[in-house]
Amino acid sequence: MKKTFIIAEIGNTHEGSLGLAKCFVKAAANSGADAVKFQTHIFGAESLPDAPNPPYFKDETRKEYFERTAFAPEQYKELKKNAEEEHGVEFISSPFSLEAVDLLEKIGIKRYKIPSGEITNIPLLEKVADTKKPVLLSSGMSTWNELDRAIETLKENRCHDITILQCTSIYPCPPEKTGLNVISELKKRYNLPVGFSDHTLGFSASIGAIVLGAEVIEKHFTLSRRMYGADAEHSLDPDEFKLLVKEIRDAEKAIYSKIDKDELAKELNEMKIIFEKCIVAKRNIPKGTAITLDMIAFKKPGNGIRADRYREVLGRITRIDIKPNTKIKKEMLE
Repeated sequence: MKKTFIIAEIGNTHEGSLGLAKCFVKAAANSGADAVKFQTHIFGAESLPDAPNPPYFKDETRKEYFERTAFAPEQYKELKKNAEEEHGVEFISSPFSLEAVDLLEKIGIKRYKIPSGEITNIPLLEKVADTKKPVLLSSGMSTWNELDRAIETLKENRCHDITILQCTSIYPCPPEKTGLNVISELKKRYNLPVGFSDHTLGFSASIGAIVLGAEVIEKHFTLSRRMYGADAEHSLDPDEFKLLVKEIRDAEKAIYSKIDKDELAKELNEMKIIFEKCIVAKRNIPKGTAITLDMIAFKKPGNGIRADRYREVLGRITRIDIKPNTKIKKEMLE
């Protein structure tokens, strides 16, 4: 049975604390995630000092935030080891600069997530493609032409293990803006695996994406929505994430488990007897009477002559007197 790859997006909600990041990893693993995803920001390599802040940076500048929450290479290496060797979940990170790719290569990352804002960063795509590692390509703010070029760039540089993630870069994203209709378009246009990066507050969009063929689900994860940071208030806590995983696994069973209707009906035979109807006398029917429709009724249980065979009874002559509410049997008829 096909299994959806479920990613807990931690981002930078760890606040630059390696110990807290490890707590995130442990909680995500215990909640059933297959992978944890972080973000690798090197501010001087990705932003000018006066680059404008997004609206959710209100208490500090983006420079202050990313410098405060950044990990050193040896800390990333330790975090990766903690995730993969101690908790059995894959460590993934999104690079936001060429230097971030170099850092992640040093720690031996297995696959890359290209964030939505880097779709047009062709040099970054070329550098990631050169690693020959699998790529998750997020499409949250791209046009079709931009996405076309990004995928062409990856393929031209010999990266062919690409999964495209449909998402919408709105936080939180209302259900009507998720664009689940795009999933089928992505599959048809690129003939590549497709996933869904879910920025909504609930579970329904992720389940809908799986029904439409998404093979990867990414969802923001936090220890508490009261934590500081842009993502925490729009994330799932451990109990919620665990429920999401359960719902996804149940949806997989419903989608991919095949049944034989006839065989299943045999298993339900006792239920059929309880709920189906058989033919009974509606009133007194004297011996020697030709049965007409107004003489019979259809009532539970279904362990007599079943209602779907009523035409076989019409016109038959009774051999005995039949009282009301008596199941009509073959031996009662000529």
